[in-house]
Amino acid sequence: MSVNLQKGQKISLEKEAGGALSRITMGLGWDVVKSKGFFGFGGKSESIDLDASVLLFDEGNRPVDVVWFRQLKSRDGSIVHTGDNRTGAGDGDDEQINVDLTAVPAHVKTLVFTVNSFTGQNFSTVENAFCRIVNSGNNKEIARYDLSVQGSHTAQIMAKLYRHNGEWKMHAIGENGNGRTIDELMPQITPLL
Repeated sequence: MSVNLQKGQKISLEKEAGGALSRITMGLGWDVVKSKGFFGFGGKSESIDLDASVLLFDEGNRPVDVVWFRQLKSRDGSIVHTGDNRTGAGDGDDEQINVDLTAVPAHVKTLVFTVNSFTGQNFSTVENAFCRIVNSGNNKEIARYDLSVQGSHTAQIMAKLYRHNGEWKMHAIGENGNGRTIDELMPQITPLL
């Protein structure tokens, strides 16, 4: 049974998974928005390019690496992005980031997951957007965060995974942000660490 995360909620990933976690997948999904034509007919689809990213921080909250559409793999190889989806077409996860928690270097204490609209549309035009954490070992969803909170923001600082007493915990941040890329989001992320 998956936990539906609420803004600010903290969970133990291992407790929710029912045991030690070694590999997880962060999935991001959304649907293309159809604009309404005259009297509801003749609408057309609008492409929306949402991007999933993860930033790696050390004990001093300094960024040490980033995985996003311009760098699909962490330098140490523990985190891999499956590739950029520029439309949201198709069912299920549109983008995925795979994390081997056992291989994340010991000096990395926090992973921050974000979503941003590279094409610049605000989230009020995005339908059925979600992110989720899946136990890659058994493909069971551990936690889900609904991103369809409609608003004028173009980014979401979704969640952070952090090491606490030898286990990984998750904090659902759920802060709205603005920016088309991870670089533009960085000043909004650092106060949340």
